[in-house]
Amino acid sequence: MYPRSFADADGDGTGDVNGIRARLPYLADLGVDALWISPWYPSPLLDGGYDVADYRDINPEFGTLADADALIAEAHALGLRILIDLVPNHCSWEHPWFKAALAAGKGSPERDLFWFRDTADGKPPTNWPAAFGGPAWQQIDDGQWYLHLFDISQPDWNWDHPKVIEEFDAILRFWFDRGVDGFRIDVADSMAKDPAMPDVELSHNGEPTHEKYVGHPFYDQPGVHTIHQRWRAIADEYADTPQGPRVFVAEAWLSPAERLAQYVRPNELHSAFNFDALRAKWDAKELREVIDHTTDNLWAVGAPATWVLSNHDTIRHRTRYGRALPDALEGAGVVPTDLALGLRRARAAALLELALPGGAYIYQGDELGLPEVEDLPEDKLDDPTWERSGHTVRGRDGCRVPIPWSGAEPPYGFGPGTGQPWLPQPSDWAPLTADAQTGDPGSHLNLYKAALRIRRDHPALGEGRLTWDTDAPEGVLSFTRDPGFRCVVNVTDAPVPLPGHREVLLASEPLTGNVLPPDTTAWLSL
Repeated sequence: MYPRSFADADGDGTGDVNGIRARLPYLADLGVDALWISPWYPSPLLDGGYDVADYRDINPEFGTLADADALIAEAHALGLRILIDLVPNHCSWEHPWFKAALAAGKGSPERDLFWFRDTADGKPPTNWPAAFGGPAWQQIDDGQWYLHLFDISQPDWNWDHPKVIEEFDAILRFWFDRGVDGFRIDVADSMAKDPAMPDVELSHNGEPTHEKYVGHPFYDQPGVHTIHQRWRAIADEYADTPQGPRVFVAEAWLSPAERLAQYVRPNELHSAFNFDALRAKWDAKELREVIDHTTDNLWAVGAPATWVLSNHDTIRHRTRYGRALPDALEGAGVVPTDLALGLRRARAAALLELALPGGAYIYQGDELGLPEVEDLPEDKLDDPTWERSGHTVRGRDGCRVPIPWSGAEPPYGFGPGTGQPWLPQPSDWAPLTADAQTGDPGSHLNLYKAALRIRRDHPALGEGRLTWDTDAPEGVLSFTRDPGFRCVVNVTDAPVPLPGHREVLLASEPLTGNVLPPDTTAWLSL
């Protein structure tokens, strides 16, 4: 859930906590178990809230701590758990500690909380690149440089400093004590840095690489595991409370899965976001490899697998699956897309995802079949990537367009009245609204509801494993889960016979006879 874009209760064009509260019955009816809410803290919103100015409050644009407390209580009453984002690698340049560091001057204790460095030649201390473009160092008036692995407005914390460690211990307990059930940890692989600060390797074009190779000086350093083990111990302190265990989800763009598995060992984090699944093409061989590699490596350390098709940082999978050029750069502009094909594949992919063992993530609007909005006006683009890339990469705004709830034209019930939201919605989204789809038995929304209901009730769709079926034709994914469940996915462009079964529990497209159409998934009872 990206709160700016989920639902607006006060009509100012920005989603807020009370908007989420108003839509809790919709989420409970959808059938999800928990909500992961992207950063809702006070922030100048120069990176959509991932530039945190205060980790113990709510952004006034989103509401108040009292609103958050009410949301947590109301969600729990509906059987929904609440996870919020933790942003531990960096803060906002508006954070009081960073403002104090700038004011205190060279050699001050305040600057030791961040990564400030001098250079003799006027050049950045290292060649490290920032994720949003340009160098990862910014020079200030007194000549020193500070490290920001992301936007210039996001100085990196120095996790070698005990005060930083103790501060985040306190932040975790602050929210756990308020009833939050867990945290998704933003860039969970980045907090620890190689103290020698070597340059990163160069890519084929001679520029500093963004690849997270083994031995990288600021990604996947061994020190991150010490941090996570400390946090796991804090979460475990709450295991015997009436509310039950608190949990962590790692965001770590690491591949292959052997590296990611190190983050979910028994004394570290509970689960990890699966970017291999998100990036997989609509190809039977590649999908099976991702499924096998993920399950093999995570089960080996006793952790659940996770599955994801989209999130607030990536192109929506309906568009991705419908692209004529599937490898086109994300955010590079309008790319030829067959949205009808993309929707068909998105429906099939949803049933594949929800049939797999482990946790499944649904990004807001996935259940409505929303496409990426690729033609946002340039003057509306908000993502820092747009500016940092010199207006060459449009960034992530296309997947963050506010949700359409009802009505025939923008703002589609996003907020009260006719005020327009912070990002403009397409004029052709009326058929995609939640209200429009609720009454249509064959809608994308009702497919998700049906799948989540079966997933919750069917005895085979719990913690068990899967067995690949040996009788599946080439280009078809088919697996069985005990007792009595089979999932068959036709990833080819031709119909294939359905295997023997007692009943079709659910299919992503209408079935005629004993045939599975192209780009279609069926759930079978055996």
